[in-house]
Amino acid sequence: YAAAQIVAAARNEDVPSLDLGAYFDRIGYDGPAEPTLAVLKALHELHPAAIPFEAIDVLLDRGIDISPAAVDAKLIGRRRGGYCYEQNGLFARALKAIGFDVEGLAAHVRWMSEPGTPPPPLTHRVLRVTIDGVPWLADVGFGSAVPTSPLRMDVTDPQPTNHETFRIVPMGPQRLLQALVEREWRPVYSIAAEPWLEGQYEMANWYTATHLSSHFRHRLIVTRTTPEARHILAEGRLTIRRPDGMADKRYLDADEIMAALETIFLLPVEPEWRPIAERAALAVEAEKLAEAA
Repeated sequence: YAAAQIVAAARNEDVPSLDLGAYFDRIGYDGPAEPTLAVLKALHELHPAAIPFEAIDVLLDRGIDISPAAVDAKLIGRRRGGYCYEQNGLFARALKAIGFDVEGLAAHVRWMSEPGTPPPPLTHRVLRVTIDGVPWLADVGFGSAVPTSPLRMDVTDPQPTNHETFRIVPMGPQRLLQALVEREWRPVYSIAAEPWLEGQYEMANWYTATHLSSHFRHRLIVTRTTPEARHILAEGRLTIRRPDGMADKRYLDADEIMAALETIFLLPVEPEWRPIAERAALAVEAEKLAEAA
């Protein structure tokens, strides 16, 4: 990893290709472009509020291109959302363009898994940002439980955010991110110790976008997190969870799903998405009937 970083720097390949002004416009940021903790916190809150988490292209069998040009064209140019490889890849390049010290890491997703469940493959991309010698976890691409603020990686104390409280604890050679949900610490993901090079995410992205076991192949999942609420669309179930823990949940038909994608999640809806919305609405019919009984 170190050798590759040295070679990249010598070849000037570590300079990110990004229109920083266009990125700032996309997330609504108009502050200074300097590598400080205050700037990192501001960007970390604005990004998931402006760029939704979604993997609709996976459901359409379009594949996910995580090259910088493709990500910028999609998330900035076409104002689409994306999942972790796109979101945190873009965020990493923005931070590097500002002057932050950024490393890419990989994680095992453990969210909603039962205790004792074997860890899944390393399929989640996160970032480590070092400021004045302090390592911070930055992640704007986790969907329904995305932290809305960077988290210190060198302490185990609870760290409140505008939504959940998180903590990062040692777990063997890895570090486990936990969220306090309903007074219980629940695992979010465990972070591998060694940093990854950009090319290493290609295989993980291919697996996540194409393998039949990937839940992105079977379920519509779209989220957008603002300071006011987490908006979560899981198939045809829309949940709006506020920072005080109160939540509103309702079931949507296909027309309402299409409308929510545009008005709540701020996506440029395409006609090709209609079959996905219809299937998502049908997927929660049994749950809806059971709740009404």
